[in-house]
Amino acid sequence: MTIFALFAGADLLVYFITGILFLIYLLNGSQKSTVKMPPGPRPLPLIGNLNVVNLSKPFQSLMELSEKYGDVFTVHFGPKTTVVLASYRAVRDALVTQADDFGDRADMPIFTQITQGKGIVFSHGESWKVMRRFALSTLRDFGMGKKTVESRIQEELNPLIGHFKSQNGAPFDTSIILNCAVSNVICSIIFGNRFEYEDRTFQTLIKLVSENTTLLGTPSVLLYNFWPFLGFLLGAPKKVQSNVEHVNCLLQKFIKEHRMELSANNVSGFLDAFLMKQEQESSIPDSHFHDGNLLNSLLDLFSAGTETSSTTLRWGLLLMMKYPEIQKRVQEEIGKVIQPGQLPKVEDRRNMPYTDAVIHEIQRFANIVPLNVSRTTVKDVSFRGFCIPKGTDVIPMLTSVLYDKTQWETPYEFNPHHFLDANGKFIKKDAFMPFSSGRRACVGESLAKMELFLFFTGLLQQFTLHPPAGVTEADLDIKPDVGFILHPMPHRICAVPNQ
Repeated sequence: MTIFALFAGADLLVYFITGILFLIYLLNGSQKSTVKMPPGPRPLPLIGNLNVVNLSKPFQSLMELSEKYGDVFTVHFGPKTTVVLASYRAVRDALVTQADDFGDRADMPIFTQITQGKGIVFSHGESWKVMRRFALSTLRDFGMGKKTVESRIQEELNPLIGHFKSQNGAPFDTSIILNCAVSNVICSIIFGNRFEYEDRTFQTLIKLVSENTTLLGTPSVLLYNFWPFLGFLLGAPKKVQSNVEHVNCLLQKFIKEHRMELSANNVSGFLDAFLMKQEQESSIPDSHFHDGNLLNSLLDLFSAGTETSSTTLRWGLLLMMKYPEIQKRVQEEIGKVIQPGQLPKVEDRRNMPYTDAVIHEIQRFANIVPLNVSRTTVKDVSFRGFCIPKGTDVIPMLTSVLYDKTQWETPYEFNPHHFLDANGKFIKKDAFMPFSSGRRACVGESLAKMELFLFFTGLLQQFTLHPPAGVTEADLDIKPDVGFILHPMPHRICAVPNQ
């Protein structure tokens, strides 16, 4: 919905907001830049280009604007001037070729309010460098991308398969159980232990994080990012903050427990490793290993390690129901490579090109983080004949990469052959960028790849997925729901055990 549609029927609110914004506009004046910025639609006073942007699904509006203005263009979200990169080559040139120029995280008020610039994802400068470097090295120390994490995922497969079997082929929603299974993997790395699916604290954490990933993509949160002083009028930002405060209280209990039991002889995960580092640097006054960075790093790792992979798996199971012939071919390949009674292993992937292609295509087609997370220019940047001033927000839109017509034969169709050559062998594609790229690429990429292969293959080895009775493949909706992360629309599946 555009800004006009958003406030339809709320006349008093519209007049009030318009009055405030008009006053600011008159006080500040209309400051026009002489810099040669990328082209874009002419902004209106106060609202910029929000009259042509659907705030429920802004990535769709930006893709449409790119058809008119090219793969580098300027759009005004209210008072905020933003440059959008809308093709594989434009995103690659910015994030890889000119990585340093586009390497900083944009200031988004909702995330600034949540994290205060601390942690891994939304931090800046030296703090970000130290936290990211520590996170990468510590996650590797605790097995990310190695056999130790493979075994943890395999262990998590057993209760997940048990839950699927307990449904006895009846329709059920996969969202909670997949979140629990995937989250347990990152929990074992950061806390040193998994949780039972029925654990109330665990369920509360997952529920709050899941709710926030939806709220963060809603129009009212986007409006808050454009005009943060209007926060008192908007309910969603308040709910996001309330949820984060609840999550932080639960995380602080874990921190307190681990601090009381801390021992150099029993460092069980990321949390213990951070506490040990904090102890080592306790005499350094400006150390980055303080409680604020600890709490927000845990929040970053838990949230990202739960929602992204579980959402991708939900898309995968839905798409297998939608395309049973693809599901059947995956299962035939599983049967040829993995012996009955054995769990899939990461090394099996090299002998399963079709399954590998299907998983990659699920990630491409699902496009779960369509806008990416915004960057900002660290200085005045010359880019493709334009000058982008220092501090300008930049959206390196992943939708435009994963759906680039010059890179994919059928970008808007689910087609595993995007990743297969004429001989059926798996082929890598440079435009496959679901984890973003460059300096701010996803820290947990190797873990996510391992999770997706082992969980997806393990479930299809055991079950054939069908729509509920009375629902045909044609009835299944594969349009995404609204959210910062694109979840599939609510649906249920029937998991019938394979003979």
